Amino acid sequence: MSKVVVALSGGVDSSVAAAMLKQQGWEVVGLTLRLWSDPALASASDSESAARQCAQMLDIPLHVLDIAGTFHREIVQFFLDGYANGITPNPCVRCNRLVKWGVLLDQALALGAEYLATGHYARKRTINTGRLELLRAVDHAKDQSYVLHVLTQEQLKRALFPVGENTKSEIRALAWNFGLPAAARNESQDLCFLAGEDYRDFIRRNAPEMARSGPILTRAGRSLGEHQGLAYYTIGQRKGLGISSPVPLYVLSKDAASNTLIVGVETELGENELLAGEVNWIAGVAPGGPFRAQVKTRYTAREAWAEVTPLGADRAAVHFEAPQRDITPGQAAVFYAGEVVLGGGLIR
Repeated sequence: MSKVVVALSGGVDSSVAAAMLKQQGWEVVGLTLRLWSDPALASASDSESAARQCAQMLDIPLHVLDIAGTFHREIVQFFLDGYANGITPNPCVRCNRLVKWGVLLDQALALGAEYLATGHYARKRTINTGRLELLRAVDHAKDQSYVLHVLTQEQLKRALFPVGENTKSEIRALAWNFGLPAAARNESQDLCFLAGEDYRDFIRRNAPEMARSGPILTRAGRSLGEHQGLAYYTIGQRKGLGISSPVPLYVLSKDAASNTLIVGVETELGENELLAGEVNWIAGVAPGGPFRAQVKTRYTAREAWAEVTPLGADRAAVHFEAPQRDITPGQAAVFYAGEVVLGGGLIR
C-alpha cells in the first residue's frame, strides 16, 4: 500500500491511528513536532519521548520536526494577542490551519507520503460528484470536526482519520490490545502549550501587561467595581467577578478600547446573530444564497438552528432562531447539515 505519515504525539489516539494503519498494510512513517513550551512549566509532558516509544514499539521510522519558533509566533503569540485585543481566541483552530494541515502536511508530502493521518475524531467521504465531505465522528462526545472546519478539498484529499469510525472506549481498548505505551496515559483536556496550567496564570507570566485593572459597568453605565484585567474574563462567565450583587451577574461583553468589562443579569445574556470572518467552505465555494443549518459557536457548545447568509467568499451572517448566550468573538462558528460539516469562520 501507499506511504502514510502519521502525526504522532505519543497520545492514545495518534498511537492507535499508526497501529491501525500498519496493521492494514500501509507503509507508516511517524512525524512528531517539537513545539515551543514554557520553560517555567516543569510539568510539561514530553510528547516527543512518548512518540519515540510508540514508534519503537511499532517498528516504524520517526521524524522530528522542530517548529518551536513558528509555533510560538503563530499560535502562542496569537493566543496572547487575542486576549490583549479583548477577544477569546481559539488557538486550536489556527493550529490546525497553519501547523497540522500546513507545515505538517507539507513535510509529509516532502517525505514522499500520499496521505497525512491524524488522531482526530472525524470522518470523510467522497460523494458522487467526486467532492469530499468532512463528517462528524461516530463518537459525538469526542467529535473534533469543529476544529477541522478549516480544511480545503486538497487537504481533505490527503487526510486520513483512522480513529473517526470508533468510539473513544474502543480506541482505548485497541491501545491495550496493540500493547501501546500510550494505553495507560491520561487524556489531556488543555491547550498543549499550557501543560495543564490555568490560562490566566499563563497570561500573567507571559504577558503581565494584561493585568491592567479597569471599570466593571452595567449596560446602563452603573459602576460595580474593578476588574483585574480583561484577559481573565470571558463572555457568559458568572463566577470570579469579584463584585457583590443580590442577583447573579454575567459577563456580557468586553471593551478593549476603554478597558471596560460589561456585566448584567442572565436575561441580558444572549444574541440572535453574529458575523463570521475568514470563513472556509469545505466544498471549496460558498453556497449561492442563505441556507438553514445547525451552528456551533464553541467546541463544547450545543448546535443551534440558524439561517446562514454567505457574504462574498469568506464572510457569513448567522441569524439564530433562538438567542445564544455564549457567542464569543474569537471563537469559531461552524455550520453543520446533519453529519456533514459545511464550513465555518471566526466570530467577529
